[in-house]
Amino acid sequence: MPDFAYTARDASGKKVTGTIGAGNQRDAAVQLAGRSLFPIDVKPADKHSAAPDRIRSRSVKPQTMAIFYGQMASLLRSGVSMMRALTVLSEQASDKNLKLVLTDIRARVEEGEPLGSAMARYPRVFSEMGVNMVRAGTEGGFLEDALDRVGTFTELQEDLKGKTVSALAYPVFLFGVGSLVITVLIVFFVPKFDPLFARLRDKGEMPALTDGLLTFSKLLQGYGIFILLAIVLVGVLLRFKLQTEEGKFAADRYKLKIPVLGGILMSLAVARFCRVLGTLLGNGVPILRSLEISRAATGNRLLSRSIGEASENIRAGESLATPLRSSGYFPQTVVEMISVAEESNSLEDVLPTIADSLEKRTFRKLDLFVRLLEPVMLLIMATLVLIVVMALLIPVIKSSSAI
Repeated sequence: MPDFAYTARDASGKKVTGTIGAGNQRDAAVQLAGRSLFPIDVKPADKHSAAPDRIRSRSVKPQTMAIFYGQMASLLRSGVSMMRALTVLSEQASDKNLKLVLTDIRARVEEGEPLGSAMARYPRVFSEMGVNMVRAGTEGGFLEDALDRVGTFTELQEDLKGKTVSALAYPVFLFGVGSLVITVLIVFFVPKFDPLFARLRDKGEMPALTDGLLTFSKLLQGYGIFILLAIVLVGVLLRFKLQTEEGKFAADRYKLKIPVLGGILMSLAVARFCRVLGTLLGNGVPILRSLEISRAATGNRLLSRSIGEASENIRAGESLATPLRSSGYFPQTVVEMISVAEESNSLEDVLPTIADSLEKRTFRKLDLFVRLLEPVMLLIMATLVLIVVMALLIPVIKSSSAI
């Protein structure tokens, strides 16, 4: 949405200047009239009147944003005015990007722009859910509660992400170190045995396992750099492919097909959807708008598409549970709880409970999966090392027997 610089007069005749976001000059004039301002001049704003692109392109850590939402809610609940609260938070912000963003938002709010609209100018700082909840809170008179819920939700999501990453950190580290050790063995250690086995090779008595290992070692020595470059090239091409909508859909589809882990990822996506939808509904956001926002929070396009189809059914007067059940992605227990909640008109209370229950069960599965993954990784690495050792020992044993 472009910015327009305006000069107007308020009800007392005082001249007011500033910038406003609108689709065109006429929309900008209508917005000014809605603020009881009589527009004198409205024109496209120059680049210097808008927030610098370098600020808009930067993000702020979710943990920092969770603290900001909580502090903002506390200040407003204590009777501090909106302008004073934004001033205090911008002055004490430890993150430089957040400080610049809050300074610009304060200036825009001072000019009469709604807080939600000013926040929407920074999509990499304020999530769509946060912006819409602030808008709903501003219109409904529960801004403090809306900010509190956004802060709590942001913190819960970061805890969820942190637990998942920490659970998978050790198996990934184990796989990386084991792969490096085996590669070093094959590239630098195995070739030293090649001259020792020349006699067996000449007689045609070289074991197939040993011959294959030596051939693979020579391949890595001679063409290792080209193989590495090919892997990097495939990785780059795959990355570009994943940036397309088709590639993203394919990636989300393959994720769900991973044994055990696919079910865990789907459960976490459903839990995110339930938590976001319940939070939005609890703050007075209409259900169709809530579904539109929460479908983007799932992190899986297949699930998001199913939720989009559910939105169309709701527009036609059907319940939410029916299309969710037919999608096949939602557990039967979750669908039944949503169905009962719809009948009792308590959807905003039941959905966070469903999210809590799903996350607890999923984390138990994830913990079990990681506990089993660690010994499996050790077993795989030990098997590969054993194959290398056996490939080198069999010729030695055959030579000793012949002597």
